[in-house]
Amino acid sequence: MLRKRVIVCLDVLDGRVVKGVSFKGLKDMGDPVELSERYQAEGADEIVFLDISATAEGRGTLLDVVRRTAERLFIPLTVGGGINAIEDIEAALRAGADKISINTAAVTRPELLSLSSQRFGAQCVVASIDARLERRQVEVATRVDQGSATVGDRAEPEDLCWFRVFTHGGHTATELDAVGWAAQCASLGAGEILITSIDQDGHRQGFDLELTGRIVKVVSVPVIASGGAGTAQHFVDAFKLAGADAALAAGMFHDGSTSVGQVKAILAAAGVPVRPPGVMTP
Repeated sequence: MLRKRVIVCLDVLDGRVVKGVSFKGLKDMGDPVELSERYQAEGADEIVFLDISATAEGRGTLLDVVRRTAERLFIPLTVGGGINAIEDIEAALRAGADKISINTAAVTRPELLSLSSQRFGAQCVVASIDARLERRQVEVATRVDQGSATVGDRAEPEDLCWFRVFTHGGHTATELDAVGWAAQCASLGAGEILITSIDQDGHRQGFDLELTGRIVKVVSVPVIASGGAGTAQHFVDAFKLAGADAALAAGMFHDGSTSVGQVKAILAAAGVPVRPPGVMTP
Protein backbone atom coordinates (compact mmCIF):
# COMPACT_ATOMS: atom_id res chain seq x y z
CA MET A 1 0.00 0.00 0.00
CA LEU A 2 1.31 3.45 -0.92
CA ARG A 3 2.24 5.57 2.05
CA LYS A 4 0.40 8.82 2.65
CA ARG A 5 2.53 11.96 2.74
CA VAL A 6 2.63 14.72 5.32
CA ILE A 7 3.82 17.92 3.64
CA VAL A 8 4.81 21.22 5.22
CA CYS A 9 4.20 24.43 3.31
CA LEU A 10 6.39 27.50 3.54
CA ASP A 11 4.60 30.60 2.24
CA VAL A 12 7.45 33.01 1.62
CA LEU A 13 7.22 36.80 1.39
CA ASP A 14 10.36 38.93 1.06
CA GLY A 15 12.50 35.95 1.99
CA ARG A 16 10.60 35.17 5.22
CA VAL A 17 7.98 32.51 5.98
CA VAL A 18 4.56 34.03 6.69
CA LYS A 19 1.11 32.71 7.57
CA GLY A 20 -2.35 34.27 7.53
CA VAL A 21 -6.04 33.41 7.47
CA SER A 22 -7.80 32.95 4.11
CA PHE A 23 -4.70 34.46 2.47
CA LYS A 24 -4.91 37.66 4.60
CA GLY A 25 -3.35 39.08 7.78
CA LEU A 26 0.11 37.64 7.17
CA LYS A 27 2.46 37.21 10.13
CA ASP A 28 6.18 36.48 10.14
CA MET A 29 6.93 32.87 11.13
CA GLY A 30 10.68 32.60 10.57
CA ASP A 31 13.50 31.77 8.20
CA PRO A 32 12.64 29.28 5.41
CA VAL A 33 15.98 27.47 5.55
CA GLU A 34 15.84 26.93 9.31
CA LEU A 35 12.21 25.83 9.22
CA SER A 36 12.84 23.42 6.36
CA GLU A 37 15.62 21.73 8.29
CA ARG A 38 13.42 21.48 11.36
CA TYR A 39 10.55 19.86 9.50
CA GLN A 40 12.83 17.43 7.73
CA ALA A 41 14.21 16.34 11.10
CA GLU A 42 10.64 15.91 12.40
CA GLY A 43 9.79 13.54 9.56
CA ALA A 44 8.14 15.68 6.88
CA ASP A 45 7.88 13.84 3.57
CA GLU A 46 8.16 16.96 1.45
CA ILE A 47 8.49 20.74 1.67
CA VAL A 48 6.44 23.07 -0.52
CA PHE A 49 7.98 26.53 -0.99
CA LEU A 50 5.52 29.13 -2.32
CA ASP A 51 6.71 32.64 -3.15
CA ILE A 52 3.26 34.12 -2.55
CA SER A 53 3.87 37.61 -3.94
CA ALA A 54 5.91 36.77 -7.03
CA THR A 55 2.99 36.52 -9.44
CA ALA A 56 1.17 39.57 -8.09
CA GLU A 57 4.39 41.59 -8.30
CA GLY A 58 5.18 40.31 -11.79
CA ARG A 59 8.57 38.88 -10.89
CA GLY A 60 10.29 35.52 -10.74
CA THR A 61 10.71 33.23 -7.76
CA LEU A 62 13.30 34.10 -5.09
CA LEU A 63 15.81 31.57 -6.39
CA ASP A 64 18.51 32.38 -3.86
CA VAL A 65 16.19 31.34 -1.03
CA VAL A 66 15.24 28.22 -2.99
CA ARG A 67 18.89 27.36 -3.50
CA ARG A 68 19.80 27.81 0.17
CA THR A 69 16.79 25.74 1.21
CA ALA A 70 17.47 22.93 -1.28
CA GLU A 71 21.10 22.65 -0.14
CA ARG A 72 19.94 21.56 3.32
CA LEU A 73 17.22 19.09 2.28
CA PHE A 74 17.23 15.39 1.50
CA ILE A 75 13.45 15.26 0.99
CA PRO A 76 11.62 16.55 -2.11
CA LEU A 77 11.21 20.30 -2.48
CA THR A 78 8.36 21.76 -4.53
CA VAL A 79 8.65 25.39 -5.59
CA GLY A 80 5.87 27.70 -6.78
CA GLY A 81 5.14 31.38 -7.27
CA GLY A 82 6.25 33.37 -10.28
CA ILE A 83 6.45 30.30 -12.52
CA ASN A 84 5.28 31.63 -15.87
CA ALA A 85 7.42 29.97 -18.53
CA ILE A 86 9.64 26.99 -19.29
CA GLU A 87 12.64 29.16 -18.49
CA ASP A 88 11.28 29.78 -14.95
CA ILE A 89 10.90 26.04 -14.45
CA GLU A 90 14.43 25.35 -15.63
CA ALA A 91 15.80 28.01 -13.29
CA ALA A 92 13.92 26.61 -10.28
CA LEU A 93 15.04 23.05 -11.03
CA ARG A 94 18.63 24.21 -11.39
CA ALA A 95 18.30 25.96 -8.03
CA GLY A 96 17.46 22.61 -6.44
CA ALA A 97 13.70 22.16 -6.74
CA ASP A 98 12.43 18.63 -7.36
CA LYS A 99 8.96 19.71 -8.47
CA ILE A 100 7.35 22.88 -9.76
CA SER A 101 3.94 24.17 -8.67
CA ILE A 102 2.08 26.09 -11.37
CA ASN A 103 -1.08 28.05 -10.53
CA THR A 104 -1.91 31.34 -12.27
CA ALA A 105 0.18 30.60 -15.37
CA ALA A 106 -1.65 27.30 -15.87
CA VAL A 107 -4.98 29.15 -15.98
CA THR A 108 -3.78 31.85 -18.37
CA ARG A 109 -1.71 29.46 -20.46
CA PRO A 110 -2.85 25.83 -20.02
CA GLU A 111 -0.39 24.54 -22.59
CA LEU A 112 2.40 25.31 -20.11
CA LEU A 113 1.35 22.19 -18.20
CA SER A 114 1.74 20.04 -21.31
CA LEU A 115 5.02 21.63 -22.32
CA SER A 116 6.40 21.21 -18.80
CA SER A 117 5.30 17.60 -18.54
CA GLN A 118 6.78 16.71 -21.92
CA ARG A 119 10.09 18.38 -21.19
CA PHE A 120 10.68 17.57 -17.52
CA GLY A 121 8.31 14.67 -16.83
CA ALA A 122 4.89 14.67 -15.20
CA GLN A 123 6.47 13.81 -11.84
CA CYS A 124 7.95 17.33 -11.77
CA VAL A 125 4.69 19.17 -12.49
CA VAL A 126 2.20 20.07 -9.76
CA ALA A 127 -0.97 21.92 -10.71
CA SER A 128 -1.82 24.18 -7.78
CA ILE A 129 -5.46 25.28 -7.46
CA ASP A 130 -6.88 27.84 -5.01
CA ALA A 131 -10.66 27.55 -4.71
CA ARG A 132 -13.58 29.06 -2.81
CA LEU A 133 -17.06 27.67 -2.31
CA GLU A 134 -19.77 29.34 -4.41
CA ARG A 135 -23.53 28.81 -4.45
CA ARG A 136 -25.68 29.19 -7.52
CA GLN A 137 -28.86 31.19 -6.82
CA VAL A 138 -31.96 29.73 -8.43
CA GLU A 139 -35.35 31.35 -8.83
CA VAL A 140 -38.44 29.32 -7.94
CA ALA A 141 -42.14 30.03 -7.71
CA THR A 142 -43.12 30.39 -4.06
CA ARG A 143 -46.82 30.34 -3.22
CA VAL A 144 -48.07 32.95 -0.75
CA ASP A 145 -51.50 33.95 0.52
CA GLN A 146 -54.45 32.67 -1.55
CA GLY A 147 -52.57 30.85 -4.25
CA SER A 148 -50.71 33.85 -5.62
CA ALA A 149 -47.09 33.28 -6.53
CA THR A 150 -43.90 35.25 -6.14
CA VAL A 151 -40.41 34.54 -7.35
CA GLY A 152 -37.63 34.29 -4.81
CA ASP A 153 -34.43 32.55 -3.85
CA ARG A 154 -34.32 29.24 -2.07
CA ALA A 155 -31.65 27.29 -0.29
CA GLU A 156 -29.99 25.32 -3.07
CA PRO A 157 -29.21 21.58 -2.93
CA GLU A 158 -25.65 20.30 -2.78
CA ASP A 159 -25.35 19.81 -6.51
CA LEU A 160 -25.76 23.56 -6.99
CA CYS A 161 -22.69 24.27 -4.89
CA TRP A 162 -19.42 24.59 -6.76
CA PHE A 163 -15.86 25.73 -6.12
CA ARG A 164 -14.54 28.75 -8.01
CA VAL A 165 -10.87 28.90 -9.01
CA PHE A 166 -8.92 31.99 -7.97
CA THR A 167 -5.53 33.12 -9.28
CA HIS A 168 -2.86 35.68 -8.32
CA GLY A 169 -2.55 34.47 -4.74
CA GLY A 170 -6.29 34.10 -4.25
CA HIS A 171 -7.10 37.66 -5.32
CA THR A 172 -8.51 37.19 -8.82
CA ALA A 173 -11.72 35.25 -9.46
CA THR A 174 -12.14 33.14 -12.59
CA GLU A 175 -15.11 31.35 -14.12
CA LEU A 176 -13.39 27.98 -13.74
CA ASP A 177 -14.91 25.22 -11.62
CA ALA A 178 -12.14 23.71 -9.49
CA VAL A 179 -13.22 20.10 -10.03
CA GLY A 180 -13.40 20.42 -13.80
CA TRP A 181 -10.19 22.42 -13.89
CA ALA A 182 -8.38 19.77 -11.84
CA ALA A 183 -9.47 17.10 -14.32
CA GLN A 184 -8.24 19.26 -17.20
CA CYS A 185 -4.89 19.87 -15.48
CA ALA A 186 -4.38 16.13 -15.07
CA SER A 187 -5.27 15.51 -18.71
CA LEU A 188 -2.77 18.19 -19.77
CA GLY A 189 0.07 16.41 -17.97
CA ALA A 190 0.14 17.55 -14.35
CA GLY A 191 1.53 14.74 -12.20
CA GLU A 192 -0.15 15.97 -9.02
CA ILE A 193 -2.98 18.28 -7.98
CA LEU A 194 -2.49 20.59 -4.98
CA ILE A 195 -5.93 21.86 -3.96
CA THR A 196 -6.18 24.67 -1.40
CA SER A 197 -9.47 25.76 0.15
CA ILE A 198 -9.41 29.54 0.55
CA ASP A 199 -12.41 29.30 2.89
CA GLN A 200 -10.62 26.94 5.27
CA ASP A 201 -7.09 28.32 4.98
CA GLY A 202 -5.67 29.34 8.35
CA HIS A 203 -8.85 28.62 10.32
CA ARG A 204 -7.61 25.24 11.60
CA GLN A 205 -11.09 23.71 11.43
CA GLY A 206 -10.08 20.96 9.05
CA PHE A 207 -9.53 20.45 5.34
CA ASP A 208 -12.43 20.95 2.96
CA LEU A 209 -13.25 17.28 2.57
CA GLU A 210 -16.01 17.91 0.04
CA LEU A 211 -13.70 19.84 -2.28
CA THR A 212 -10.85 17.37 -1.89
CA GLY A 213 -13.09 14.33 -2.28
CA ARG A 214 -14.71 15.65 -5.46
CA ILE A 215 -11.31 16.13 -7.06
CA VAL A 216 -10.01 12.73 -5.95
CA LYS A 217 -12.96 11.17 -7.79
CA VAL A 218 -12.22 12.80 -11.16
CA VAL A 219 -8.42 12.50 -11.45
CA SER A 220 -6.06 9.54 -11.56
CA VAL A 221 -3.02 11.46 -10.28
CA PRO A 222 -2.19 12.10 -6.60
CA VAL A 223 -4.20 14.81 -4.84
CA ILE A 224 -2.73 16.96 -2.06
CA ALA A 225 -5.24 18.47 0.41
CA SER A 226 -4.39 21.96 1.64
CA GLY A 227 -5.98 24.68 3.74
CA GLY A 228 -7.47 24.30 7.22
CA ALA A 229 -5.41 21.73 9.10
CA GLY A 230 -5.32 22.30 12.84
CA THR A 231 -4.98 18.84 14.39
CA ALA A 232 -3.66 15.40 13.51
CA GLN A 233 -7.26 14.20 13.20
CA HIS A 234 -7.72 16.54 10.26
CA PHE A 235 -4.99 14.63 8.45
CA VAL A 236 -6.70 11.34 9.30
CA ASP A 237 -9.94 12.71 7.83
CA ALA A 238 -8.23 13.95 4.65
CA PHE A 239 -6.81 10.48 4.02
CA LYS A 240 -9.65 8.26 5.21
CA LEU A 241 -12.71 10.33 4.32
CA ALA A 242 -11.61 12.36 1.29
CA GLY A 243 -9.11 9.90 -0.16
CA ALA A 244 -6.23 12.37 -0.44
CA ASP A 245 -2.79 11.00 -1.25
CA ALA A 246 -1.04 13.72 0.74
CA ALA A 247 -2.02 16.53 3.09
CA LEU A 248 -0.29 19.84 3.61
CA ALA A 249 -0.21 22.23 6.56
CA ALA A 250 1.70 25.29 7.68
CA GLY A 251 0.51 27.26 10.72
CA MET A 252 -0.04 24.31 13.05
CA PHE A 253 3.58 23.32 12.55
CA HIS A 254 5.05 26.83 12.48
CA ASP A 255 3.72 27.81 15.90
CA GLY A 256 4.83 24.58 17.53
CA SER A 257 1.35 23.52 18.63
CA THR A 258 2.16 20.10 17.20
CA SER A 259 4.98 18.47 15.25
CA VAL A 260 5.15 16.40 12.10
CA GLY A 261 6.27 13.44 14.19
CA GLN A 262 3.24 13.71 16.47
CA VAL A 263 0.91 13.87 13.47
CA LYS A 264 2.52 10.79 11.94
CA ALA A 265 2.24 8.86 15.20
CA ILE A 266 -1.50 9.52 15.31
CA LEU A 267 -1.87 8.64 11.64
CA ALA A 268 -0.08 5.34 12.18
CA ALA A 269 -2.28 4.58 15.19
CA ALA A 270 -5.33 5.25 13.02
CA GLY A 271 -4.14 2.71 10.46
CA VAL A 272 -2.91 5.23 7.89
CA PRO A 273 0.33 4.04 6.23
CA VAL A 274 3.05 6.68 6.64
CA ARG A 275 6.83 6.83 6.50
CA PRO A 276 8.17 6.76 10.06
CA PRO A 277 10.15 9.86 11.10
CA GLY A 278 13.89 9.34 10.53
CA VAL A 279 13.38 6.94 7.60
CA MET A 280 14.44 8.63 4.36
CA THR A 281 13.23 6.00 1.88
CA PRO A 282 9.69 6.38 0.43
